[in-house]
Amino acid sequence: MTTRTTFPRSVREIENLWIPLPDDARLAARMWLPADAESHPVPALFEFLPYRKSDGTAIRDALRAPYYAGHGYAVLRVDMRGSGDSDGVLTDEYTTQEHDDAVACIAWIAAQPWCDGNVGMMGISWGGFNSLQVAARQPPALKALVVIGFTDDRYADDVHYMGGCVLTSQMLAWSSVMHVYNALPPDPRWVGERWREMWAERLAGSPPFVEEWLAHQTRDAYWRHGSAGEDYDAIRVPVFAVGGWADNYNNSVPRLLAGLSGPRKGLIGPWAHTFPEMGTPGPAIGFLQESLRWWDHWLKGLDTGIMDEPMLRTWLQDSAPPATTCDARPGRWVADPAWPSPNVAERALYLNSDGAADWLGDALRPEVARLIRGREGDGLDVGPWCAYGAAGDFPGDQRPADGAALSFTSAPAAEPSDILGYPLLDLELSADEPLALVAARLCDVAPDGASTLVSWGLLNLTHRPGDHRESHAFPEPLEPGRRYRVTVQLNVIGHRLAAGHRWRVSVTPTYVRHAWPSPRPVTLTVYCGANSRLRLPVRAPSPADAALPDFSPPETAAPVPLEQLRTGHSRKTITHDQVGGWTELRFADDGGRLRYLGSGMEVDDGGTEVYTVRDGDPLSLRVEIERWVELQRGAWRVRVQTRCAMTADATHFHLSHSLDAYEGDSRIFTGASTKAIPRYCV
Repeated sequence: MTTRTTFPRSVREIENLWIPLPDDARLAARMWLPADAESHPVPALFEFLPYRKSDGTAIRDALRAPYYAGHGYAVLRVDMRGSGDSDGVLTDEYTTQEHDDAVACIAWIAAQPWCDGNVGMMGISWGGFNSLQVAARQPPALKALVVIGFTDDRYADDVHYMGGCVLTSQMLAWSSVMHVYNALPPDPRWVGERWREMWAERLAGSPPFVEEWLAHQTRDAYWRHGSAGEDYDAIRVPVFAVGGWADNYNNSVPRLLAGLSGPRKGLIGPWAHTFPEMGTPGPAIGFLQESLRWWDHWLKGLDTGIMDEPMLRTWLQDSAPPATTCDARPGRWVADPAWPSPNVAERALYLNSDGAADWLGDALRPEVARLIRGREGDGLDVGPWCAYGAAGDFPGDQRPADGAALSFTSAPAAEPSDILGYPLLDLELSADEPLALVAARLCDVAPDGASTLVSWGLLNLTHRPGDHRESHAFPEPLEPGRRYRVTVQLNVIGHRLAAGHRWRVSVTPTYVRHAWPSPRPVTLTVYCGANSRLRLPVRAPSPADAALPDFSPPETAAPVPLEQLRTGHSRKTITHDQVGGWTELRFADDGGRLRYLGSGMEVDDGGTEVYTVRDGDPLSLRVEIERWVELQRGAWRVRVQTRCAMTADATHFHLSHSLDAYEGDSRIFTGASTKAIPRYCV
């Protein structure tokens, strides 16, 4: 990694400026721009987030924004309404108000004397989501996007649901993150004595988001709002879509490339949920340089050659031993001219059994029925829904989970085989309960038996297609004992199976780490035969792969000056009670305490997540989460603590929340709530 301190144009930073909105509210922005921009206007890059510009994203912003500014762009990191130093209250994700505010920001930016009227929108995660959503509103000054770690389908591919299943590991956890951060006050340095009034408004008015999310358990209008995939034609600006295999926000990249009609590019590396220039696992790339080529082409009209290159570039990962800490993934870059790719063809492997052994094979064998009854405590160590790149943040050896599932393993590969795309698992099955789910994992099994997770997927079996209805919008209970044919789509992946390695696909009706369990224990019957098969997207070698130019080495601007006041730590543990049958998964994260030397702000944060469940009792699952954040500058000190829990009985989900806020040592706010939300085919 190279740190750049000099650029073609000198950079001026404005720590806070106000953007007026039509309803007289103000949004707070931090801006970096060329020092001479008012006499020589430049295009602007706009990022719109709820994560606090002055302390929440200040570290990463300092590495990226001055870099763009030094190459001739005004860069604005704007706090959304109700967050950071902006006015108002944040009531949910991706609201119409959020989009209205973004459109107003773009118009204001384009009209400023330092802007030449051309605006690009960018972001990772929330900022990637709302970039697409705002582009669909077609603000005239918006000319191009760079979106990283994003989704185009808020129901299918976000932190709430997957395959119609409630995401145990994400639904409450992400809501709890937003609950504590939404309750923080603005910085008195920028808003003055109004900070207490603004804080009180947030404490009283910011709801736990999970209550709204659980109230919409099907793919209804709530989720279709803000899902760019509902109308790709509404997005008329060029889009550069970026993902990483260790992230879980990748399924949208190929969908965008296939669905958009305008100029678009795709890039998927080995990375976790982070920027490619910081890429972990490596190799990281010079993405600031790569994205500059994109911006220069579309916002400055320069011929950078980026649109002459293949539409999709991906890191095709090699077989590698499973490891919960991963600094780099071996592999190689490959290129495809379009998506769907002419280089990819489907290969089917049938789920076969003779009653004693189960295997994957090209040849079809006679039908055999195989039963699997899941255990709630199995599979809690299968790995995260989405990795962020920290130590211990990746899936470990899958052999324990493979053994607890119904697993089918192929013969050793005679030669290497590449896949790129969405693996599909067709199953003919029945269940003994009206509410059931199926979880599927695809693994690469080495000659020594080590099992590396390649991809996985979920399907709530009440969300199967039928009666010409859209399955996620109109679920129906199963008829116990009746055969159904379903397809489980696994997450998109690029992977090379080494010679001598074997594919393994595993099926189970319980996957408590990620899928909230059905209300009663379920036995699935899988009918091995013509209608149960794994379809792999096999990629043939392409001459274009060898002709790919290398990416530039990673570069960033200088880091923000910090002082580490207390070193943080994290622990992840799983405990099994072999007498009572309980299993506990616990995450403890202390972020430490640091001081921003420029502003003097000190930040201290952390929390715990605890998941407990007892074998044979799916209604015993309980998720409990505590989080805290403390901010201090001199004598000014505030602290927010939240606690939340989620359980379920046979008919309802049950939520509880508490929030306490302190100014100094005095508690100035306390609130608590409980809510019961009916289960609907879950």
